[in-house]
Amino acid sequence: MTLHLDNLVLRVGARTLIDRLTQSIAAGEVWCIAGPNGAGKTTLINVLAGLSKPASGVVSLDGRALATWRAADLARQRALMPQATHDAFSATVLDTVLLNRFPYLTGWGWENEDDRIAARAALDMLGLAAFASRDVLTLSGGERQRVALAATFCQNAPLVLLDEPLAHLDLHHQIDCLHALRDAAREQKRTIVFSCHDLNLARRFATHALLLDGHGGAHAGLVADVLTPERASAAFGYPLALIRDGEHEALVPSIHRL
Repeated sequence: MTLHLDNLVLRVGARTLIDRLTQSIAAGEVWCIAGPNGAGKTTLINVLAGLSKPASGVVSLDGRALATWRAADLARQRALMPQATHDAFSATVLDTVLLNRFPYLTGWGWENEDDRIAARAALDMLGLAAFASRDVLTLSGGERQRVALAATFCQNAPLVLLDEPLAHLDLHHQIDCLHALRDAAREQKRTIVFSCHDLNLARRFATHALLLDGHGGAHAGLVADVLTPERASAAFGYPLALIRDGEHEALVPSIHRL
């Protein structure tokens, strides 16, 4: 599943967030969208999901513009995890995850055994099997975030878009989440795009990165080529240095401010 951006322009009011970006994102790749607050990460993900329209340019999925897709067909090809979820009613974790099987429901709209298998597999992948009968209203913020990720994977879409999937998670579960994303790309050849504020986790788990500076500029490519001290310092407005310990690297704040 290839996602292609052709001369994409994103604006909010008088601000230009992205100016004429052309880029292809292929199956099996894990892309991190990084940048300072307000740079346009959520706006871009919504445009890539087909929920919002760009100021100009075209986003296409396997050569077909998103604007031409029927909603039901698109829902089987791309899954979106928004930045926040709100539970208005009591429901079990399993039933909550099953909601993301809606693109596949037919007839009276009842889930079948295949849907339940997909839901339980997604819960297993995130270490949530024991939570299946829990009420979502009793979960912590981090637990609810993992359930949202499981629901997204339960949709079985080849394109997965995630807005801040690591929010509310402790380090252990952040690593588990990133392993799940990488495994889905490698083993299932899914196309993974997620936004993230932790540049070092992005450098460790993503294959590619898109760095936004909030002023229309964007750098895209292999993660090690994009999330460099020079480019990250310029985008975030704070000097960063790259330190090495054997095979390990990390971006850390420099002692001198810009």
